[in-house]
Amino acid sequence: QVQLVESGGGLVQAGGSLRLSCVASGSIFRFNNAMGWYRQAPGKLREWVATIQSGDSTNYAASVKGRFTISRDNAKNTVYLQMNSLKPEDTAVYYCSLHPYWGQGTQVTVSA
Repeated sequence: QVQLVESGGGLVQAGGSLRLSCVASGSIFRFNNAMGWYRQAPGKLREWVATIQSGDSTNYAASVKGRFTISRDNAKNTVYLQMNSLKPEDTAVYYCSLHPYWGQGTQVTVSA
């Protein structure tokens, strides 16, 4: 069993930045597996945002590439999502995932 707890969300103006964190606990031997960030805006399906592999290679959705950076600190069992140049369309609940587990989400709201 793995528990994932996200933090770092909030309200920010367009063009601003936020850094989300996701701390894993429990059966953390899984932590070295690929981890991802997803988001779900009101009335929309949950969508993939970024993934970091066990070897630290990364992949991003086209909508965030160049603005968001995913990283991990294995010593802290934590994965981060640095979000820069935020846009109102980035407003969503952001979730981290370590298959098949999900965190509870953290709200990000970007005002115009």
